[in-house]
Amino acid sequence: MLLMLVLVGTCMVIGDGILTPAISVLSAAGGIKVDHPHMSNDVVVLVAVIILVGLFSMQHYGTDKVGWLFAPIVLLWFILIGAIGIVNIFKYDSSVLRAFSPVHIYRYFKRGGRERWTSLGGIMLCITGTEALFADLAHFPVLAVQIAFTVVVFPCLLLAYTGQAAYLMKNKNHVSDAFYRSIPDSIYWPVFIIATLAAIVASQATISATFSIIKQALALGCFPRVKVVHTSKKFLGQIYIPDINWILMILCIAVTAGFKNQSQIGNAYGTAVVIVMLATTFLMTLIMLLVWHCHWILVLMFTVLSLVVECTYFFAVLFKVNQGGWVPLVIAAAFLVIMYVWHYGTVKRYEFEMHSKVSMAWILGLGPSLGLVRVPGIGLVYTELASGVPHIFSHFITNLPAIHSVVVFVCVKYLPVYTVPEEERFLVKRIGPKSFHMFRCVARYGYKDLHKKDDDFEKKLFDNLFLFVRLESMMEGCSDSDEYSLYGQQTERSREGLVMKSEGVSNSVDTTISSVDAIVPVKSPVHANNMTTSSGQASSQTDELEFLNSCRDAGVVHIMGNTVVRARRESRFYKKIAVDYIYAFLRKICRENSVIFHVPHESLLNVGQVFYV
Repeated sequence: MLLMLVLVGTCMVIGDGILTPAISVLSAAGGIKVDHPHMSNDVVVLVAVIILVGLFSMQHYGTDKVGWLFAPIVLLWFILIGAIGIVNIFKYDSSVLRAFSPVHIYRYFKRGGRERWTSLGGIMLCITGTEALFADLAHFPVLAVQIAFTVVVFPCLLLAYTGQAAYLMKNKNHVSDAFYRSIPDSIYWPVFIIATLAAIVASQATISATFSIIKQALALGCFPRVKVVHTSKKFLGQIYIPDINWILMILCIAVTAGFKNQSQIGNAYGTAVVIVMLATTFLMTLIMLLVWHCHWILVLMFTVLSLVVECTYFFAVLFKVNQGGWVPLVIAAAFLVIMYVWHYGTVKRYEFEMHSKVSMAWILGLGPSLGLVRVPGIGLVYTELASGVPHIFSHFITNLPAIHSVVVFVCVKYLPVYTVPEEERFLVKRIGPKSFHMFRCVARYGYKDLHKKDDDFEKKLFDNLFLFVRLESMMEGCSDSDEYSLYGQQTERSREGLVMKSEGVSNSVDTTISSVDAIVPVKSPVHANNMTTSSGQASSQTDELEFLNSCRDAGVVHIMGNTVVRARRESRFYKKIAVDYIYAFLRKICRENSVIFHVPHESLLNVGQVFYV
């Protein structure tokens, strides 16, 4: 249920990323028709579509270079609408200020009944955009966002809407386009230009939010593998996803051209926003209880107050499902099926690998040669398992009785954290006795970390492997057991001194070895008087480093498993459709692991196997 709740909220944010550009740009383009009343709706839609195509076509450049323009544009926009609101209040009817009294909302509902209740769906548009605030955290600190909303956004919006209300008191026939008609003629076109630019910025914010949440879903195994491009070297949150970008553009144009009616798009927009807010409130309640450990009274107050407001708007927008509100529901349902089926297939593949992994007793029984021909070189076996020997390894050596002199099981894990520090990125373990020359390397990334290209990734992997061999030889009481583990947490200075070419000698630096039980400071080998290192250990270390280096020079082969998931014959029809068709199709069109890890095609070896669920 928790997974479904999170996926529903995520899918609604994606739907929001489609509807926001559509309604924002169409609203801005509608300003042309106000000045030219005889212009047809088709021309307005055409202008909106042209702006949308230009907006999505520029996404691959990122916002890093033009982002500095966003703040001045939005600040000028809020100052203008706030000033226009003040002018309209005093020019047309200042008595509208009495609307701030809560008693009027009671009278409003009492007079109109259901019709007034359903009007809340339109009022919902006054607070849209707040559901995408998390995207701003990629650009600004939390305090900056809080100050901006409290000091600038909220007061200016209140003035703008109050000013439009004052204008409508004298011009009741201008309800459909009150904003543009309430602008003084002398500044109409400058305001129109700023409004168009602000609409583009608002659209960009939700597009960035969509990219951000899909990137996080991808890292947590809830979205098919797609290409993620980081457009900024300064801000990790500024990303671009080409496939999603063009899908958003096509759906955006379809919504804009299909409805041609701003009110219907508004109904759809309001439905998406209120469902996102409800999902956020439920998840926030869990966070307050389980993560922040807030007092239950505080949690109860937050939940009740939030749900009272949000449920009120939710039941109001339900009346407008048949007036355009069905659009985000259909979009969200499509993405929900994709994400849930992908997550289900991914989890089942992982469970299969967990249950079918090879025991260490079987590996040890094969002896140092593993019962195979050990050929020169290093084999990097990619697996999702952080422990144990994957089934693809036994499947591989059963069908091809030869393996490389050095085998490294590589596991790339995306952790549910923002980022993993570089010095904690790689964890190296030894599998079996030293004579087996088998290692495991776990590379850990946060959902915002950038996975480097293969050359850099491979270099860091081997640097940490050589470092592990050096540090392991220094550890006292290290015997040949089934599996050794070493978690190194070195400073950058000590790492520079220890991570060198295998034939080199380490500099005189202090280092710290972090084991599972304790952190023991040790000196480098140069200070032999401060530690007891036998000549046999030093010789063994040198021999193994030379052996690893020679194997690396002989060549590196990347071995990847390709597990095909199929539904069992006795499975229900919907499971067969989900696994055999939807999941298989998604795996076929999504990026392969070899592409994600930038593995050279000539160094790639795929091992296939079929798994039935």
